[in-house]
Amino acid sequence: MTDSGNRVDDVGVGPWDGAWPDDERLDPDLLREGDRRNVVDAYRYWRHEAIVADLDTRRHDFHVAIENWEHDFNIGSVVRTANAMGAAAFHIVGRRRWNRRGAMVTDRYQHEHHHATPGELASWARAHGIRLIGIDNLPGSRALETYDLPRKAMLVFGQEGPGLSEAMRAECEATLHIEQFGSTRSINAGAAAAIAMHAWVRRHVFDQSVGDAATTGAH
Repeated sequence: MTDSGNRVDDVGVGPWDGAWPDDERLDPDLLREGDRRNVVDAYRYWRHEAIVADLDTRRHDFHVAIENWEHDFNIGSVVRTANAMGAAAFHIVGRRRWNRRGAMVTDRYQHEHHHATPGELASWARAHGIRLIGIDNLPGSRALETYDLPRKAMLVFGQEGPGLSEAMRAECEATLHIEQFGSTRSINAGAAAAIAMHAWVRRHVFDQSVGDAATTGAH
């Protein structure tokens, strides 16, 4: 079953019907057997390497980093959203192994980096001109909704429950929270990551600047 409740056989397309197209991007095995992968229709029958190469021509300037100290199951969900939002790459900080189930194989189409410590991540980011922005609901954090996210940003997420480690907070130039209006103290880490990534997309893909409000929102 898929996450939408459909049968696996209903997803994607079956074997190619007719003469095979002359296109080196296409995979002969997929043409022969059908393509049931979790990819958009434009990439049906494409070889994995061809999809990655095409994505590389239009990835966005933001990166995503996730701390992985306790094998948080939300990491896969964050990576899946990073793929959907066109992140340049995702970074795992801490344990190299992580729960890939929630990624729905989308991690295969992304560039993955591993850093043993927050300091290593920060050094990598500085060397590439990327600014670290933490996402966590903490005393002194600023509102994501009114903060002008930099174009070359690394959105950094902690684990469900403990959030960002103290060492990671020290490496981030700013920590942002998502405004909430109900009774719950926090929202799911995967949901928070999706909101933050989409805020970057709105700002830099659709040019929806927050203007003068960027300096407000102390919490």
